[in-house]
Amino acid sequence: MSNIYQFTVKNNKEETIELNQFTDKVLLIVNTASNCGFTPQYQGLQSLHDSFQTNGFEVLAFPCNQFKQQESGNNEEIQQFCDLHFNIKFPLFDKIDVNGSNAHPLFSFLKQQAPGILGSKSIKWNFTKFLVNRKGEVVKRYAPTTKPEAITADIEKLLV
Repeated sequence: MSNIYQFTVKNNKEETIELNQFTDKVLLIVNTASNCGFTPQYQGLQSLHDSFQTNGFEVLAFPCNQFKQQESGNNEEIQQFCDLHFNIKFPLFDKIDVNGSNAHPLFSFLKQQAPGILGSKSIKWNFTKFLVNRKGEVVKRYAPTTKPEAITADIEKLLV
């Protein structure tokens, strides 16, 4: 498997979504949480979405409760939190695991394609980001500390 288009996921309404619907788009795939020190990054993710959506860019957010239970809500509560505090317009997906034996296959693939520091395959925390090109190939992994605005130049390169 060389790209993300073979995967299916569930949105936050638990409807099945085939990732091939994002063919020819540049994607930023992020594991998120509502009660994390990095949660304000939702604002930066929305700014990226606003700036580049018309050029074929999407943010895909996957809530995860694996890091100090910082995403304890259900899908509806997570959506309400994001609407109230950040007015996000990009898609939120079903809450998933990103590490361990129950890790979603998409995130297992992302980690394999773009390992972390020193080749680590696990995700260390919320708001780890994966940049995917228009062919569905994982281009780069960003640490949770990397603010969305710091990814702007990399996104712009892929959109041309």
